[in-house]
Amino acid sequence: MTTDNKSGPPIVTIPEPETVHHSAAARLRNYFLTGLVLVGPIYITLNLTWWFINWADDAMRPFIPVSLRTETYLPFRIPGVGLITALFGLTMLGFLTANLVGRSLVEFGESLLNRMPIVRPIYRTMKQIFETLFSKTGSGFRTVALVEFPAGMWSLVFLSQPPNADLSARLPGQDYVSAFLPCTPNPTTGFFFYVQRKDIIELDITVESAMTLLMSAGMAQPNGDAQKKMAAIIEQARTTTRDPASPAATS
Repeated sequence: MTTDNKSGPPIVTIPEPETVHHSAAARLRNYFLTGLVLVGPIYITLNLTWWFINWADDAMRPFIPVSLRTETYLPFRIPGVGLITALFGLTMLGFLTANLVGRSLVEFGESLLNRMPIVRPIYRTMKQIFETLFSKTGSGFRTVALVEFPAGMWSLVFLSQPPNADLSARLPGQDYVSAFLPCTPNPTTGFFFYVQRKDIIELDITVESAMTLLMSAGMAQPNGDAQKKMAAIIEQARTTTRDPASPAATS
């Protein structure tokens, strides 16, 4: 609203915003939801951590002599002893395997397992998976990409290594890569296929962010910059799909 003022510029009066009054029930609901958002993740994290510690303790209990168990000398059991024992044992096992004697023992054990018809394929598969996931030079899921699957829709996939020479020779076209399309909300299941690199769009987000996005069914989005990049890439892909003669499609 403006008022006439002959001696100076017009005075503009800005009306004050109306104060929104929430009912007592609405305020109590907001307080409850705020507390739930604060306590829920902490409670679940602590419970999962406590479960893992107890699981490690129970798994290592048969390997710890009775004379070395804490409950032998104390009226209660100290949690985490089995987990510490497991970490120490695995570290020492890796240290011994690094030398010649330990390597020879491992090779001898592998030769025995390779002679067992049923155990051999299981051991080889598990060894290859663990070497891929935990080896420093492994080729695990390190790249997140978009692939048009099904037609007209874009799905998140995790890329690993290209197929071997035998598979590449039988696939039509060139430059294929292994892709894993996880399901929501359980990303441990999904679909595996080979796709050409020209048909995928690599994303600048981490595997952890993509896992969070999948398990939350899109409710927990990546950070703002990554989300804007993803939206721009998807829009560009849609434009390319609708107009194959565009410069992006011919480049």
